[in-house]
Amino acid sequence: MDRLCEDYCGGIWNLYTLNNGGAFMAPEPDDDDDETWVLFNAMNGNRAEMSPEAAGIAACLMTYSHHACRTECYAMTVHYYRLRDYALQHPECSAIMRIID
Repeated sequence: MDRLCEDYCGGIWNLYTLNNGGAFMAPEPDDDDDETWVLFNAMNGNRAEMSPEAAGIAACLMTYSHHACRTECYAMTVHYYRLRDYALQHPECSAIMRIID
């Protein structure tokens, strides 16, 4: 996450499991319901503002994709597509897709 968000300085992450068998981790949000994070992907030049949950989804999608490509691990590919299916229905889908594009 520190490669995507210059303001990130560590913290607690929560694990979420999805009905489709997927899973992701996201930073635990502050007490502020309107907390937003600004992510920048240097590989595609895209910037997006999003919630901690959406930031976690984007970071996990990028990690799953990177691992799947480097290791040709089918399980990581499956995890990627399960989470991507969830992300496509997420209220912040546009911001997530802009970062992972």
